[in-house]
Amino acid sequence: MNITDIRIRRTYQDARLRALVSVTIDNDLAVHDIKVIEGPERLFVAMPSRKDDNGTFRDIAHPITPEARKILEERILKAYHEYLRQNSESAESELPPELSCQE
Repeated sequence: MNITDIRIRRTYQDARLRALVSVTIDNDLAVHDIKVIEGPERLFVAMPSRKDDNGTFRDIAHPITPEARKILEERILKAYHEYLRQNSESAESELPPELSCQE
């Protein structure tokens, strides 16, 4: 699996849902609405899903092997943390000097 692009589409601060992500594989297939969720012990990735007639959520798309799931989760979480770091730095650089938090 060659992940060619990861885009953090939206982030959230007030709920367990932290971000919505899109992933492109081999420049040929895009998977949207992948979720970054704050679990009790760590962040994790949830694949896009829908509710069936029984009220059970089923993944629409998902990795088949544990290795593929691990790669996908690691890359998405890395991109998410990088996105947060970049936005934090750009927000700090936009503050007037007297409001900037420098050590």
